[in-house]
Amino acid sequence: MLDNLTNRLARVMKTLKGEARLTETNIADALREVRMALLEADVALPVVKDFIAAVKEKAVGEAVIGSLSPGQALIGVVHAELTKIMGDAHEGINFNTQPPAIILMAGLQGAGKTTTVGKLGKFLKENHKKKVLVVSCDVYRPAAIEQLKSVAGQAGIDFFPSTIGEKPEAIALAAIDWAKRHYHDVLLVDTAGRLAIDEEMMAEIKRLHAAINPIETLFVVDAMLGQDAVNTAKSFNEALPLTGVVLTKLDGDSRGGAALSVRHVTGKPIKFSGVGEKLTGLEAFHPERMASRILGMGDVCQERSGRGKGDCLRQEAQIRQGF
Repeated sequence: MLDNLTNRLARVMKTLKGEARLTETNIADALREVRMALLEADVALPVVKDFIAAVKEKAVGEAVIGSLSPGQALIGVVHAELTKIMGDAHEGINFNTQPPAIILMAGLQGAGKTTTVGKLGKFLKENHKKKVLVVSCDVYRPAAIEQLKSVAGQAGIDFFPSTIGEKPEAIALAAIDWAKRHYHDVLLVDTAGRLAIDEEMMAEIKRLHAAINPIETLFVVDAMLGQDAVNTAKSFNEALPLTGVVLTKLDGDSRGGAALSVRHVTGKPIKFSGVGEKLTGLEAFHPERMASRILGMGDVCQERSGRGKGDCLRQEAQIRQGF
């Protein structure tokens, strides 16, 4: 993901080696490369403008400290700003409510929403020791209900049945009642997706949200959509009081700009990121770790510490695995 940006930043650091200070001239040259890489990665233009302005303001004239070269100093500034636009720190699920904690999952069809429901259910069960119930309020596609039933079985979490013809609000309220009576900690509510945003879809999910008053409303978005992912997230954020975002398909053949844009555009934290189809392919989203991945922490580590490549690659692997 964002390999092009990583490669360009590596070249920028090499170019600035030997300079005594970061100046307006060499910063301008370096940031021109960074700007082009961000745009090619499909990062939203307003995000690029704000990001470049912030880096320039903090980097110009910054003195070299200790053994750090200007290139490394710039990487430090860029790392801090990348982390900032993606949310500074990880924000987890809010469980501060009378059980069950209701989590409404929203998103377009094809974003991997139903699979993500299963992944999140498994994550909450194994990492937070929660008793999880899932329900599908997609009353348009029988296959969606059967898919969630299958995914729930694979994840080892409970499934509440629903059928075509029922109203989504009635399904969800019945599931809430069942969850309360059977002492579930969490209820994950899967919703109908569409191929595109439409008024009917938004009206339906607004009614559902009002009926169940979820503690979390998570927007599931396909990172491979690039700029379209950000526009879609913005539309959902205007229609619903979103509390967070789940980025899916981060391992896909994508430019990955959604990861750098969606938080800035919506103001909502990216809480999880998903890769692959396996139900273990969900991890908590840590902005600082993602910034480290983008910047190629192994190379930066070697420059800063003088350690061997093996040691630094092991450090990078730990970052990727969330240690």
